[in-house]
Amino acid sequence: MCLAVPGKILSIIENDDPLLRTGKVSFGGIVKEVNLAYVPEAQVGDYVIVHVGFAISKLNEAEAQKVFEYLRELGELQELEPPV
Repeated sequence: MCLAVPGKILSIIENDDPLLRTGKVSFGGIVKEVNLAYVPEAQVGDYVIVHVGFAISKLNEAEAQKVFEYLRELGELQELEPPV
């Protein structure tokens, strides 16, 4: 199953080409580089929904925490959690 997962933007790497704008996004401690072209208004500290490496929309922190809780209940966060 493919899921879009919320993450918090830690840093943004601007580029002359807006389609190449990327950022470091934290998913509960796991940091990945994500394309931010679809959310040009997103800033450091914002939460975004990420699907296959692309941020597709912004959301507020409360919504992000709700999604994390639902995913934990469903057991869908294992791949984002650091190895034990």
